[in-house]
Amino acid sequence: MSDTNRARLGTWRPKRVNVTTAGFPYVLLAVLAVTSFKVGTVGLDSHYVTIMLSALAAFWMLFMHTLPAARRRAALYPVFVAGLIAISAVLVVRSSWFGFFTTVCGSYMLRLPRLRQQLAGGAAIALIGAISQTEDSQAALPIHLILFGAALAIDLLLVGGLVWLLWEREQQLARQRESVAQLSEVNRRLEATIAENEGLHRQLLIQAREAGVLDERRRMAREIHDTLAQGLTGIVTQLQAAEQAASRTPGDQPGWRRHMGAATRLARESLAEARRSVDALRPEPLEGCRLGEALAGVAERWSAINGIPAQVTTTGAVRPVDPEAEFALLRAAQEALANVARHAHATRVGLTISYMENEVALDVRDDGVGFDPALPEHGFGLVAMRQRIAALSGTLQVESEPGGGTAISACVPTVPGLVRS
Repeated sequence: MSDTNRARLGTWRPKRVNVTTAGFPYVLLAVLAVTSFKVGTVGLDSHYVTIMLSALAAFWMLFMHTLPAARRRAALYPVFVAGLIAISAVLVVRSSWFGFFTTVCGSYMLRLPRLRQQLAGGAAIALIGAISQTEDSQAALPIHLILFGAALAIDLLLVGGLVWLLWEREQQLARQRESVAQLSEVNRRLEATIAENEGLHRQLLIQAREAGVLDERRRMAREIHDTLAQGLTGIVTQLQAAEQAASRTPGDQPGWRRHMGAATRLARESLAEARRSVDALRPEPLEGCRLGEALAGVAERWSAINGIPAQVTTTGAVRPVDPEAEFALLRAAQEALANVARHAHATRVGLTISYMENEVALDVRDDGVGFDPALPEHGFGLVAMRQRIAALSGTLQVESEPGGGTAISACVPTVPGLVRS
């Protein structure tokens, strides 16, 4: 037996009785009982026996099938069909008119849960039909047997074929219902998967948004450090120098004015850089010039403010450089110069921009007091510089020793493009 048939038997229930058609078997039984009336018979042929058998068939259908309590006893349904066929057989023997009642038995038989039960019931109904069809024959016994055999063969063929066709149709419907159930389950799982994917998509969007916010915070931190922090540090340094100059020589107006002028220029430049950072524009030194020219301008202004010579050298053929790479190298140069002004106590500084085949490098060297690179880094300068260069798949190296000066080398890959004129 297939899994489909086992599932069908496990959930099989007799079909619900329709109120309109439920009374048809009883009406047909009453009509056949009246039709088969034989007035004047006695003994077992008395019509009272026929009425009693008809009543028995009616009560059998009522208590074994029609009543709701009977329909819940699914295990007794084959017993009900077998009993009804047996009562019908007795009625047919008494009167061939009851052969019409086999249609009722057949309708009940087709509701049996197993094919072999339906075929057995169909064979019994075909036998009863053949008896009813040949019972009133007046032919001789051999002819009567031939007629009975022919009727039985035809009835078996018709009833068996009908049972088989209806069973196959029921199996096809069961397979269709199973397919629909499977498709419903697949749709349910697909909807669950889609809902899960939507949840993961929303989660990825949230994570991407948070990552973007974090990157923007880091970028703004570097921007503030490279512009406002450096500018404010320079302003403080110049104001302190002006205060010291005024306290040492109260009449030294040129020195005081020089430091105040430098502080004013730094304040204006810092304000301009802050506005450009807010507007997400490129830094002012890179506007309208190459990277080497921008570095020369930065070094010149730095030297004028701090009084330390700074020389800019360009080596190699100038190649197209991605604007982000130019921006990162310019910020690295500004940070390196700011560190020299704050900590190095140097007498000269050299900046070299080197254009190579696939990358561009910036070297900043000073002859200051140096430091030990093995010590932990303090402050945000070198950290921001490393992050900015690493974001472009570049490298940053710091070489220094106490009393031996410092050399910072930043190298980033180039990107083909148009060289600005």
